[in-house]
Amino acid sequence: MINAYAAFEAKGPLKPYQYDPGELGAFDIEIDVDHCGICHSDVSMLDNDWGRAQYPMVAGHEIIGRVSKVGSHVSHLAIGDVVGLGWHSGYCESCRMCMGGDHNLCSTAKGTIVGRHGGFADKVRAQAISAVKIPAGVNPATAGPLLCGGITVYNPLVQFNISPQSKVAVIGVGGLGHMAVMFLKAWGCEVTAFSSDPSKTDELKSMGAHHVLNSKDANALKKAAGSFDLILSTVNVKLDWNAYIATLAPKGRLHFLGAVLEPLDIGVFGLMGQQRTISSSPVGSPRVIADMLKFAALHNIQPVVETYSFEQINEAVEKVRNGSPRFRVVLSR
Repeated sequence: MINAYAAFEAKGPLKPYQYDPGELGAFDIEIDVDHCGICHSDVSMLDNDWGRAQYPMVAGHEIIGRVSKVGSHVSHLAIGDVVGLGWHSGYCESCRMCMGGDHNLCSTAKGTIVGRHGGFADKVRAQAISAVKIPAGVNPATAGPLLCGGITVYNPLVQFNISPQSKVAVIGVGGLGHMAVMFLKAWGCEVTAFSSDPSKTDELKSMGAHHVLNSKDANALKKAAGSFDLILSTVNVKLDWNAYIATLAPKGRLHFLGAVLEPLDIGVFGLMGQQRTISSSPVGSPRVIADMLKFAALHNIQPVVETYSFEQINEAVEKVRNGSPRFRVVLSR
């Protein structure tokens, strides 16, 4: 039996829950969970904000642990390996996307917490290909958020061949955004952080931001007109997107990483005249996740986390739901 914490209704408290995972599949592994980050996506699923929750629900998809069982057809992982498991727990491995290495774009990819139970537990099951070894130099206690938030902000740098000379801005320097600043600085970019909280300026610069602009200051946005090759938006709220588009350089890109639920109100002429682009992307493939972890190890990139015990899970979830964590929350045992 697997011992977990499950929600039994939307926005309800998490309670102890046991379930039988059945026989281990030939291509699957079982992971003893040591650490598990709490992402805002976990809260969105627990609260059924996206209409995809099934109760009882065990969330948790930023998982760090040790392989405790391997299926008969698993050869690249062994018992005792320290691995990470993120948003996806399996892929079809036969579609054009999987065959091309873009597993994260597989139309039948299995979500770790969508229709199955995740890492708010002592163990979790997953297809072996979806788990990635944690390299030396990456701290397992803080690495969980890299498996979702970290790869989310890293993936566009690879997909769009962002050069080290690029001028890149980040909207919303919170759970996602603070990791974006770290990765961009290590990538070699000139980094600007848009923040509505001037008190964060020194902290953001210590993380790697070269410039901090007050996002509530209309004049600051106007002065930045035509500046940025790429803007990464990590927020999930509606903003004046046309004002940000105006800060893009010719051929610049506004890229959405935060799940904004409201339709985008964008004027075409702001894009057309300077050949600007709007795009979005999900998490990365296992290959890109592995590369991201190696990059994080090389440049000593660690998410800033607040740590709770698994027994404090309701307090921790509430901190993510209504609090202001600095900057991610991780459960550890």
